[in-house]
Formats: sequence, structure tokens, C-alpha cells
Amino acid sequence: MKRVLLQKWTLSLFAAVSVFGLAACGSQPSSSTPSQPAPQSTPAATTEPAAPKVAGTLSFYTSQPDADAAALIDAFSKKYPDVKVDLFRSGTEEVISRLQAEAQAGQVKADVLLVADAPTFVSLKKQDLLMPYTSPEAADIPAEWKDADGAYTGTKVMATVLAVNTSKVKALPDSWKVLTSPEAANKAIMPSPLYSGAAAYNVGVFTRQPDLGWDYISGLKTNQMTVIKGNGAVLKSVAGGEKDYGMVVDYLVARAKKDGSPVEIVYPKEGVPVITEPIGIMKATKNQEAAKAFVDFVLSEEGQKLASGLGYTPIRKGVAAPEGLYAQDQIKALSANIDELEASREADKKKFGEMMGGK
Repeated sequence: MKRVLLQKWTLSLFAAVSVFGLAACGSQPSSSTPSQPAPQSTPAATTEPAAPKVAGTLSFYTSQPDADAAALIDAFSKKYPDVKVDLFRSGTEEVISRLQAEAQAGQVKADVLLVADAPTFVSLKKQDLLMPYTSPEAADIPAEWKDADGAYTGTKVMATVLAVNTSKVKALPDSWKVLTSPEAANKAIMPSPLYSGAAAYNVGVFTRQPDLGWDYISGLKTNQMTVIKGNGAVLKSVAGGEKDYGMVVDYLVARAKKDGSPVEIVYPKEGVPVITEPIGIMKATKNQEAAKAFVDFVLSEEGQKLASGLGYTPIRKGVAAPEGLYAQDQIKALSANIDELEASREADKKKFGEMMGGK
């Protein structure tokens, strides 16, 4: 019995020594294998901060026609489905009146504003109501149609032209002065500057041209020019044959002609007033990221092609104008000092109202 126990103890000791030897061999480098340096730790990869999420609610104030505003919102929403766009639409003067009332109450609700003309934005900039933002998409827009400080940027080129009913007028005129001629007596119509921002801009520009001036407005009055609320009503009157001539933005005439109405666009030889429907972000915006994304989209090639598809002359270089309209480099624009136009806007509207009346 003692012999058996001794054999078992000897075998156990031999196994332990063998295991110890193997472990020792594993912990030492082999004499035939060079030692390997310890692996170096790799610095953690740096990650770029995530772009702010474009989501939430965006309040959009505009004077665009309802259908155009809806098309813009629909296209933007497809690109940014997490943004809900709330729309307020009316004539420029009414949009600005609402905005000013909100500003006086300290409760500006709009995030983004897109209305007819630059002088309106000059006024808002002076009131410190706009947030400077230079969109990367603005690089392809001519300098004269955007604010140097990024307060606003034009979105399209819209010329006010003569609309002529070709069923009533066989020889197309080539001058604004046709509207003060006997042949147009009680046969012409124009939008009211008391409602339309484009019309207010036009009055400011026309009255600062040496061969037109306030005498031209007086001549319109003498010739029984009809003054109506907006450009759409002017086009409807001319296309329907109620009036022979209209003073109206070009894209409306091109659309009506394309749809078969007996109308033609005339770009008078004196030149035409041009508005650019600027866009800007309100300083009080509660959703900067969505507001910037909206501005970028409007100014992008995609947004400008959308504008062209809706019948507007794009403001971005390299995007073609729609059929029937002059491209931006073909238009002879009547000009006036923008700061003067802004400063005298209310006085011009008042004077026009006293001379012409209007709705």
C-alpha cells in the first residue's frame, strides 16, 4: 500500500514539474526568434461634429402667389421631411404690416421672409430685424442683387412690362408712353402701390427717370388709368379683354400666353423696373438651421430650376430663363438709388394715392 502511494506521489510531482517547465518556456522568447516590440496604442480616430439636424417648424412669410409658394414648400419638404413649414401669404405691403406689428409687440413669428423688392429689406435691415447670413449658394448670384452684409439675397429676376391684348391691339407699342396716348385712354390698368410691393417699387423707379417722372403718373391719371389691387388682377383684366394694356410683372404674361390667352409681352425701349423677390432670415428666428437650409434651397441650382419651371427668370448664373422671357443679361433695367427708394417709399405711395386713388 505504501508502495502504491509512493508511485502516485512521484507521478504527480513529475506532472507538476512538466507544467511549470512548459509555462516557463512560454514566457521566455525563443533563442531563434528575435524579440518583438510591444504593440503601440493607436490614437483614437477624431470624428467631425455632426451637422445640426434640420427639423422642427419653420414660419415662412411671402408675397408669392399661392401656387408658387406651395410648389416651393413642397420641393423643400421633400428634401427636408422633418421640417414643417407654416405659410403666411399676402401682398407685400400687408405682409410687412403684419411683420411690423409683430416686431412692435416683440413677438416676430416669421423665420424666413420672401417679398417683392429690395427697398423693403433695406428698411428691415435698418431696423435690425434681419439676421446676416451669406449662403454658400449665393456665390453665383450677381453682386448688385444681394446685400453685401448678407441681410438678404435676390431669388429671381422679375421685370414689370407692358401686357398687350393682341385681339384688341394689332400694332404692338414699344414705349411706356403708349399708356398716356389717346389710343390707350380708359383702356389700361395697373396694380396699386398701396398693396403690391412691385408696384410701389415701380412708382419709385418711374418717377426718378428724367423722361418719365411724376409728370408720367399725372398723364396716366389724365388718361383714366385703372388702378387695381394686384398684378394678378391686372393680368386677368388684359387677358380677358376688359382692358387693352396692362402694367404687370412679366412672368404672369408669359404664363397666360402659354395657356392660350391673347396676350403679348412688350419690354419697352426705355427699360423696365426689375425686382428680385429677395429672401432673408429674421433675427428673431427660433429655428436658424431650418431657416438657413430654406434659403440655401431657394438659391441652389435645384431651387432656381424650380423657379424657372414656374415661369420666372432665374437670378443664379447658368440657369436658363423659361421660354418667352428675357434672360437676366438681356433685360435693360431702369435703375434708381435703392436707399433713396427706401427712404421715400411711404411718401411716394402717399403722393400716388393722392394723384391716382387706388385700392
